[in-house]
Parts: sequence; C-alpha cells; structure tokens
Amino acid sequence: STVQNTVKSGTGNTHDGFSVNGGLEEGWNFVVLFDTDDIHLVEIFVDENGIMNKSVLDEHGEILCISQFTLYGDASHGNRPSYINAMPGDKAQPLYDLYCEKLEKFVPTKKGIFGADMKVSLINDGPTTIIIEK
Repeated sequence: STVQNTVKSGTGNTHDGFSVNGGLEEGWNFVVLFDTDDIHLVEIFVDENGIMNKSVLDEHGEILCISQFTLYGDASHGNRPSYINAMPGDKAQPLYDLYCEKLEKFVPTKKGIFGADMKVSLINDGPTTIIIEK
C-alpha cells in the first residue's frame, strides 16, 4: 500500500500478513481486529488441509496497522455520518503509536501516517474479517 506516495507495506498476498484497522473512541475503547497480546497467535491462515490453523507468526508474516477514526462513524440519524464519538486526533495518536509498538514486539508491523488520507489496497482472502470491540 502507499500513503502520500510512500510505500508502507510490500505484502504481495494475504499469506504474507493482514491489516489491523483500529479506531479510538472517546472513553478509551480501542476497536481493532485483534488484541495485541494474542494477535500473533490467532489462527486465521489456512494450513495444507484448508483449515485455519496457522497464525501470522507461523506464516512469518507482517501486520499493517491502520488508524481509522471512521470506525466510530454513526449514520443512524440521517445520511451524513457523525464522528463525534471518535477520539480527537491529539489524544488518539499517542495511543495508536503505542499500540503499533506493542504489535512490533510480536510480529513485524508497518503503519500508515496518522491522520493522512491513505489509499490502502488489500486482498481480503476468504473474505475473513473479524471485529473485536474492547
């Protein structure tokens, strides 16, 4: 993927890793695909028998961590989403950076530029998308 014409991740296929799209809500909830303590162990990659038995660690993969305040968009009152529940950037960025640092301890982690207009390309294999709200 590229962010402001800078290549951030060179993963060529889904077996090389996965993306974590995370948003912070006012009140310190972190919506991510997985918790950092277990992310490297979650078995979402298919083994030789076609069963999800392999982790990103088993696959020697990497993680692309994307800050995404729009996860807290609320479109329940009209056509234009409200982002009032999203944590302001000045509070969210240090937490996002800390989260990425924690991920890096387990598995190679790339990240976008916080607050940038990112053009992210990925192949969603399966598709498999898991949402965890903490």
